[in-house]
Amino acid sequence: QLNMAKKKEAFLKEFKEGPLLFKPTYKFDLYSEVYDTSEKKRKPAWTDRILWKVKNIYEVSSKEGDFPEEENPISVTLSNYISHMSYGISDHKPVTGTFKLEIKPLVSDPLVTLGAEGEWSAEHDVLIRYSAVPEFPSSAWDWIGLFQVTFRHVKDYVTYAWVEDDEIASNRDSKQVYMSASEIPKRGGEFLLCYYSNNLQSIVGISEPFQV
Repeated sequence: QLNMAKKKEAFLKEFKEGPLLFKPTYKFDLYSEVYDTSEKKRKPAWTDRILWKVKNIYEVSSKEGDFPEEENPISVTLSNYISHMSYGISDHKPVTGTFKLEIKPLVSDPLVTLGAEGEWSAEHDVLIRYSAVPEFPSSAWDWIGLFQVTFRHVKDYVTYAWVEDDEIASNRDSKQVYMSASEIPKRGGEFLLCYYSNNLQSIVGISEPFQV
């Protein structure tokens, strides 16, 4: 039925599915691996399926006039597509898929380049130097956060500095921001700096790791 529907319905043609290398997943007697033994004796069928589609963000953007069409930066590969016959609480057997997701960077060079200056310690104020590409849409609400190298989310910062309020020096090529010694972790460790853009709602620059 699914194959017939894919031929008939245009939107389904864009979806992919892995090869069906497992037995039909319906209909089973409960708590068994025996197909339907009731009076109806339904014919075994692959009723439990996983389909996927990757939306090309460049196609969406080009329709809105923002970007030309390019190769989709997101790719999905099916690694595993199996059924689980040991489950018996339903007359269906569950199906799972394992996927590998690859995301190419949207920009080849960072919008902001930044790094820690000098020795970092909780015994004195510390300095950060950064520079941005000319077209970067900076904001007074941008900030630079200090993160442990194992951070997983933008909210995992240890401390942060506002790029405008905490600026102490500026020239054509770069700007300098300070962080107070009281904000630097005394236990030390390996850290990095991230520049967060309020306009882009994203981290747009990450420093090399360094020791505190």
